[in-house]
Amino acid sequence: MKPRILVIKLGALGDFAQAFGPFAAIRAHHPGAEITLLTTPPFAPLARQAPWFDQVWEGGRPRGLAALWALGRRLRAARFDRVYDLQTSDRSSRYRWLVGRGVEWSGIAAGASHPHANPHRDFMHTVERQQEQLAMVGIGHFPAPELAWLDADIARFALPDRFALLIPGASPGRPAKRWPVEHFAALAAALDIPAVILGGPAEASLGAAISEASTDARDLTGKTSFADIAALARHAAFCIGNDTGPTHLAAVAGCPTLALFGEDSDPALCAPRGPRVAVLRRQPLASLSLADVQAALQDLINQKPATA
Repeated sequence: MKPRILVIKLGALGDFAQAFGPFAAIRAHHPGAEITLLTTPPFAPLARQAPWFDQVWEGGRPRGLAALWALGRRLRAARFDRVYDLQTSDRSSRYRWLVGRGVEWSGIAAGASHPHANPHRDFMHTVERQQEQLAMVGIGHFPAPELAWLDADIARFALPDRFALLIPGASPGRPAKRWPVEHFAALAAALDIPAVILGGPAEASLGAAISEASTDARDLTGKTSFADIAALARHAAFCIGNDTGPTHLAAVAGCPTLALFGEDSDPALCAPRGPRVAVLRRQPLASLSLADVQAALQDLINQKPATA
């Protein structure tokens, strides 16, 4: 019988993108296993496209006792041999009781058979933290994740050959993570190539404000899937964005990416990773000038891609 492996990763998009490497490493370490991902509805379609999972369950954040009970029954019935908890939250740690205490567990749950026993884990970048967690289970090979599957036909957007990506949004509950939209608008107007603005439906007002300032800008807020974002990133000359999921996805897809950070998040812990990534931080983020962003962008363009 094939070994049965459960991987837990519930979100958010930036964290999910930074788990591509661990996902690939787990699959490489268990080539003959049946691997199930427990996630949430926004990320299930993306995960089903990926080559790392045999099954994708999207009920990772059950609401109410009935849903929690149903998830528990499903987890126990699956008879997993090992769980890799890459979410390592209080919620995901409690799932150890649902899968059964005899199942091997990699994570931070009390009584885990393979605990990530580093008291400084919360001070590590997400990527290094997850790699160390897996190393403690015996996974020492972390191949660069193959992302050819993460693609889409972007011809419907009818974009020019050269364009830049601007990502002006971020978590609505953390406004300090957003470089002011008027700065993004001034940047778009100063670029020598059209700006393509990405974001969710809730960021339509940001896209409209930037489009008004630059006649050749294209507002795609609310119009792109995760695969669309990755495909656009592969074709873009560069990306400038706040610390938000689409910026992380653009970086991991290979786009030269300048990520803007303020006081609400620490790039030492969560900066985007990719072949060509630069980080610019000011506290507060609103004090970051257009000239500083333009200078950092020029440095990024001149930077050689990192080798795998």
